[in-house]
Amino acid sequence: MYQRTVENSIKDNIGSGKAIVVVGARQVGKTTLIKKILKGQEYLFLDADDPSIRQSLLSPNTEEIRTILGEHKIVFIDEAQRIDGVGLTLKIITDQFKEVQLFVSGSSAFDLGNKINEPLTGRKWEYELFPISWEEFEKKEGFVKSEQQIENRLLFGFYPEVLNNKGKERTTLKNLVSSYLYRDILAFSEIRKPEVLDNLLLALALQVGSEVNYNELAGTIGVNKITIQKYINILEKGYIIFKLNSFSRNLRNEIKRNRKIYFYDNGIRNMIIGNFSPFNLRNDVGALWENFLISERKKQNIYKETFARMYFWRTKQQQEIDFVEEKDGKIYGYEFKWQSKTGIKLPKTFTETYNAETKVIDRNNFRSFVTI
Repeated sequence: MYQRTVENSIKDNIGSGKAIVVVGARQVGKTTLIKKILKGQEYLFLDADDPSIRQSLLSPNTEEIRTILGEHKIVFIDEAQRIDGVGLTLKIITDQFKEVQLFVSGSSAFDLGNKINEPLTGRKWEYELFPISWEEFEKKEGFVKSEQQIENRLLFGFYPEVLNNKGKERTTLKNLVSSYLYRDILAFSEIRKPEVLDNLLLALALQVGSEVNYNELAGTIGVNKITIQKYINILEKGYIIFKLNSFSRNLRNEIKRNRKIYFYDNGIRNMIIGNFSPFNLRNDVGALWENFLISERKKQNIYKETFARMYFWRTKQQQEIDFVEEKDGKIYGYEFKWQSKTGIKLPKTFTETYNAETKVIDRNNFRSFVTI
């Protein structure tokens, strides 16, 4: 079992009078984490994947909730996004049953968020959980063993089930992609064209590290730009992908409106394109390295609450910086190289204009970047 970074923060907020909500993709370990925190304590476990549980929590009144809760002081509602109107039910529990500590997990932020954000305003602590981070992985496996597995992690990613099934990574990822990407996203987002989702995911997976043009995607896939925007928004809320926008403040020739799209997990990305070839046979090592570093940095920024803003930077003259971070009024620029060469310098236009600190992140020094 991996020690999750957010565990102590969650423990600190137990007994605060607010619900503790953990959201994220399926199979990232939400249920495991909450059960670990509650180990040794008596609690009521309500699994919303069970139809009878869903029915009992479907718009109950206060007295019906009192009957369901009984004498329990700790209640854990798992997969809460499957319950229609769950936000009002959670609101009643937090408002009317002050002695109850409520834990909630949900696998689909695009659905759960819409249902609970307004009813639970000021009544919840919300945590996002992602696949295992490099920091969590290294703490369990140790420095030497982790270093030896870096290429495997760039290929197969960090889903707990993948890490726990060594030698069966491809089969495990295939099951994850088919069961989560399609079952949950199609069920909760009212996508009517699953083949469009297939083609869009493949196009995005092949463009990792490159700027994404919605008009070009629409032309390639054969749908309109609005559909592309809608599907990308769903994939973001479903914790499959995330966007980086271009950084622009002062220079007239900066690219201002473009974006890049990355996957939260390399293994999911590689499963989508069906390529698990070893490193020496690949032509996308740079993209894999970039996706890994930026997704790990995003996990750290969210877990550690750094409030850093993440971008990339490019000018019309093709000057480019892979990753830009704005934090506490300071600008940082990073270039990513799997095998770094000596003498690499980031564009002076950027460093001088923004008084930015810059660094090249390569195979030898990446740990400080992914373990803030």
